[in-house]
Amino acid sequence: MSATRTLIAAATPARPPHRPNRLLRAGLLAGPLFVAALLVEQAFRDGYDPMRHPVSSLALGPTGWTQIVNFLVAGVLCLAFAVGLRRALRPGPGAAAAPLLLAVWAVGLLGAGVFSTDPVGGYPAGTPLAPAPPTWHGRLHDVAFSLPGFVALIAAMFVLAYAYARRRTRIWSAYSALSGIATLTLFTLTTIGFAQVGPFAATAGLLQRLTVTVGWLWLALIAARETRADRSPQRP
Repeated sequence: MSATRTLIAAATPARPPHRPNRLLRAGLLAGPLFVAALLVEQAFRDGYDPMRHPVSSLALGPTGWTQIVNFLVAGVLCLAFAVGLRRALRPGPGAAAAPLLLAVWAVGLLGAGVFSTDPVGGYPAGTPLAPAPPTWHGRLHDVAFSLPGFVALIAAMFVLAYAYARRRTRIWSAYSALSGIATLTLFTLTTIGFAQVGPFAATAGLLQRLTVTVGWLWLALIAARETRADRSPQRP
């Protein structure tokens, strides 16, 4: 019997050593770095009002390069995280759709850095309160990158809500669904506010900051969960 067990063990192929999924850590860094840079930038900009002005407006003016770099760094980190998440989730529900949507969010950040927005809300100083006819780069910033990026981020939240439900991790499923609802609601109000329509114009900047805070927090916590699962001895 002992010899038989030895033969069976010898015939069983050894499990390949696990390679740590280090790309997941990029998701832990992206949001905190973006928000930290944002807070520093807005504190030293004359005429910039975080309650009214969008984050993208920090890319305007002589020191706007700092926010451009902020967008680009966040985009690269999110792209790396999307690749790591693909590896972490497969095989199984959400393994293709969620990373793809987060890659679209990453490209949106990169595009927002490359193509600057147009002035809005009177910033920089001397520009009109109401949006002027958009420039080509302002239109690309809003329509080709920012809008698809936020839509993709929201969709990723709902996709992972479904995926985690299928994987029987209901707490993370519920958290992802609630984050998607909150981000969608806040993003809608933010869009109305930046159009200088209704009572939300005076707080559009605050609404946008709440939107990105919910989004970055969700992404960081998902990265933390998947990083912890990657280290678990029970990993697939």
